Amino acid sequence: MNTALHYAVLGAGIAGLSCARALADAGVRVTVLDKSRGPGGRMSTRRGDGWACDHGAQYFTARDPLFQAELARWQAAGVAVRWQPRLAVFDAAGRRTGGGDELRHVGTPRMTAPARLLADGLDLRLQTTVSALQRYDHGWELATAERGLLPEAFDGVLLAVPAPQALPLLQPVSAALAAVAAAARMQACWALMLRFVAPVAVDFDAAFVNHGPLRWIARDTSKPGRGGPETWTLHASAEWSEAHLEESTEQVAVALMAAFCELGGAVPLAWSAHRWRYAITDAAVAGGCAWDAAHGVGLCGDWLHGGRVEGAWLSGHALAQRALAKVGDELRAGLVQA
Repeated sequence: MNTALHYAVLGAGIAGLSCARALADAGVRVTVLDKSRGPGGRMSTRRGDGWACDHGAQYFTARDPLFQAELARWQAAGVAVRWQPRLAVFDAAGRRTGGGDELRHVGTPRMTAPARLLADGLDLRLQTTVSALQRYDHGWELATAERGLLPEAFDGVLLAVPAPQALPLLQPVSAALAAVAAAARMQACWALMLRFVAPVAVDFDAAFVNHGPLRWIARDTSKPGRGGPETWTLHASAEWSEAHLEESTEQVAVALMAAFCELGGAVPLAWSAHRWRYAITDAAVAGGCAWDAAHGVGLCGDWLHGGRVEGAWLSGHALAQRALAKVGDELRAGLVQA
């Protein structure tokens, strides 16, 4: 398929990049817009002076055959590898072994690597925050906070952003998709990155925590391809994060480090905190995406496909197929040029 159509994808996380990649590979012109400084979304790595730490998605699994094939492509390109941490589980009764037998994978050398592979060759415009959408007879026009009105008109707009960010953009242009976004429930997650001068003296590399403020802890430097000083990532539970959403980073750090020490951890040399305001989602929708064919606007994201990196990729891929089906129909009807 080779068309003169031009689609805008809002969001350069895994869902947006999966969607854009599928469209571009089918011959559709795509522009990806993101407010951040780099692609990846929550597939993020914080870097400092001589250290790095994955503070968003910690690993990913592959259950669906489509995503298994994509993971194989990532592995062949050297941007993903299996991670085999020594796992523990902590609950109110104490520590036990476990964590399941799932095959866990990480981006390498950093979690952002698969996103950068997906973005390769795309028209990616970073530090560009879309503030309004408007549909005219000649196409969609996009207003941005940094650059004002973009010079292009787009044939379709595909939103790959958290539901609370999509809602104000959709309300004036698609009541159906605005209702989907309004119904979504997304919760926060506080993340703490710890740096040490020496390895922490525990006999596990990662743990699920089922009591107290923490839900996950991981020795980031146990992941393949990582180097530098010892780093750990702590993720707070959704409930605790929501209850302490507006607290200072210092207050959050004190509470989470105390909980880490209770599990055998240690006080770090230094720390950094990050608040993921929209990190955790409850449920999926049928088909894993939402599409308004009449207006050429759609929604994708992990929050539409049950969470997880796999869900994000599948959601973006599904939305691209919906958009491509519309393009095919228009080609057959002679409404667009091949």
